[in-house]
Amino acid sequence: MGRTAGENGLRWINDPRTDTFTLTLAEGLTPYELLRAVGAEEHRIIALTRFAAWELLYRSEDHHISDLEWLDWEDDAAVARLTDAGFLPTPPDMIVRAGAVDGWAYALEENHGLTGLHIAQLSERGRAFVVHRNAKGFTRVDYGLHGRAVSTFEPGLPHLFNGVPPEEALGFVHRGGESATTGFLRFLEDELGLYIPWEETETELPAAAFDDPDRRTP
Repeated sequence: MGRTAGENGLRWINDPRTDTFTLTLAEGLTPYELLRAVGAEEHRIIALTRFAAWELLYRSEDHHISDLEWLDWEDDAAVARLTDAGFLPTPPDMIVRAGAVDGWAYALEENHGLTGLHIAQLSERGRAFVVHRNAKGFTRVDYGLHGRAVSTFEPGLPHLFNGVPPEEALGFVHRGGESATTGFLRFLEDELGLYIPWEETETELPAAAFDDPDRRTP
C-alpha cells in the first residue's frame, strides 16, 4: 500500500467537512498491539465499520438498539458481544479503530485524542505520531521514539512546543501555502511513504471503546 507519486496518502484525513479527527501511526505494531498500547483489553476488541462506530458513539442511550441500522438487535450473541466490549448499552465516550499499512499500525478516532496520552507506549518499536485536530481548528502533534515522548507541538505555531522543537526532532518546518495540518500530513507522506486508502478505513477494523479519562464523576 505504499504511496505513489501524486497520491493523497494521508492528507485526505484533514477533511474540512470534519470538525475533529485523530490519526495515530505506530511503527512496528499490529492493530491489536496498538489498541492494547492505549489501554484496550484483548477480549473487548471487536471489528466495526466506520459507520457502525459512528452510530454507537453518537446514539442516544434513550433510543432502542433497534435504531442501529447495521445490527440485528434480536441476535442475542451479537448484542452480548457489544455489551461485554463496552459499546452498549451506554454509548462510549471514545472509539478507536485500528488498521495496518506497510509495517505500521494506524488508528482513527472520530473525536478526542486518547492515543496521544500513550505516545511512549506507541513508540516502543520505533516511531509514533498522533495528529489531533479539535473542533476549534487547533492541531496538536505528539511524536515518540523508542519508548519515550520526544515532542508535542502545533504545526503552524513553531514557538508552541514541549520537548524537542519539531524542526530539530523531525526536520519539519511549515512553509505556508496550505494549512499547517495539511502541511504536516504531507510531510509524513513524504517522510514515511505511507498511503492509507480511505475505502479501507470505512470497512471493518478492530475497534475498542473507552471512557473519557478527563471525565469526573460528581
